[in-house]
Amino acid sequence: MGNKRLEGKVALVSGAGQRGDIIGTGRASAILFAQAGARVFLVDWNEESAAETKAMIEADGGTAFVRQADVTKDSDCKTVVDSCKEKFGSLDILLNNVGGPGGGDVTEVTDNLWNESLDRNLKSAAFMSKYAVPAMADSGGGSIIHVSSIDGYRAGASKNVPYSVAKAGVIQLTRTMAVHHGRENIRVNCIAPGHLHGPFVEQIPRDLRDMRKRAGPLGTEGTAWDFAWAAVFLASNESRWISGVVLPVDAGLQAATPLSVLHNLYD
Repeated sequence: MGNKRLEGKVALVSGAGQRGDIIGTGRASAILFAQAGARVFLVDWNEESAAETKAMIEADGGTAFVRQADVTKDSDCKTVVDSCKEKFGSLDILLNNVGGPGGGDVTEVTDNLWNESLDRNLKSAAFMSKYAVPAMADSGGGSIIHVSSIDGYRAGASKNVPYSVAKAGVIQLTRTMAVHHGRENIRVNCIAPGHLHGPFVEQIPRDLRDMRKRAGPLGTEGTAWDFAWAAVFLASNESRWISGVVLPVDAGLQAATPLSVLHNLYD
C-alpha cells in the first residue's frame, strides 16, 4: 500500500467498474484511493465489474464494498449514499465518474440520445451530489470531484453535441456547487480529461490514436492512471484550498491553438 494521504477517509466512486480490456478512470481512481488509505464504496450498474475492482483493492490490502445502482435515477442515488453511510459511517470523497456517449451534430440529435447523454454525464453527477452534500456536511466537509472533458469547453475531434453539452453542464455544476457549499467545508472540483487511451476509445484506429498522442504538446499518451492521480490530489487535504476549478489532464492540449501544434502532426 502507498502513501496514506487519504487515511481515515471514505470515498464513494460511481462508475467503479470497467468496460472492455483497458482500465478506466473509475477503477484506477478507486484503486489509488484505497492505496492512499481510504475505504472505498464502489458503485456501478454492472455489479460483477465493480466486484472485480473490489477484489483488486482487497488483494492489495485495502477495504472496499460494492453496491449495484443506476445513478441516473434519483432513488438509486439516495440509496447509494445512505448505504455508504450505513456501511462506513461517513462520506468524505465523492468521485462522479459515470458517463456515456452522445454523438452527432445538432441536426442529428434524437430525443433518446439527448436524454441518455444528459442523464449519464450530468444528471448522475447532480443527483449523486444532491445526497452526498448533506452526508458530507454531517461529517464536517469533504471533496466532490466531477468528471467533464476537454470537449466540455471546446469542440472536440468528433461531432458529439449531446456529450459535449452535457460535459459543459458538469463544469457549470462544479462552479455553482463550489460557491453554494463552501461554507459547509465542501470543496467541489472537476477533472477534464484529454486524449486518454481508455475504454471509450479502445477500438479507434491506430493512426488516429497516434495523431491524438502527437497533438498534445507533451507528445505522449495519457492513461486512466494519469486521471486517477489528479483525483487523489483533489480528494486529499493537500488541495484543501482549491475549489471550483476545472483541471485539464490533457498533456497540455488546451494550452495550444491548432496551428501551434500543427508541426507535431507531421514530424
